[in-house]
Amino acid sequence: MVDSYKIIKRPLLTEKSSLLREMDSPKFTFIVDRTANKNQIQEAIEEIFDLTGKIRSIRTMNIRGKPKGRLMRFNRGRTPHYKKAIITLRKGETIPIFDSI
Repeated sequence: MVDSYKIIKRPLLTEKSSLLREMDSPKFTFIVDRTANKNQIQEAIEEIFDLTGKIRSIRTMNIRGKPKGRLMRFNRGRTPHYKKAIITLRKGETIPIFDSI
């Protein structure tokens, strides 16, 4: 089994994700390992945050890195690709670590 902390890399804290947290069924956004599937993500979230049976759904999406250029240079780079997971919890549930943010 893969380590849970290698699957869940970090939370994605944006203005949109903070609005999703305040809904009736709160949604939390994480950046996860690109090779992880929904079952592995659910097991990792349940293990790290002690949310056994409280997850309603998981949606994942692969985000392509944006191309970045340099002034007066011909080489182009890009930001890294990543995978984003949106975790929907049952009504009234929350992740305590996000309450302080």
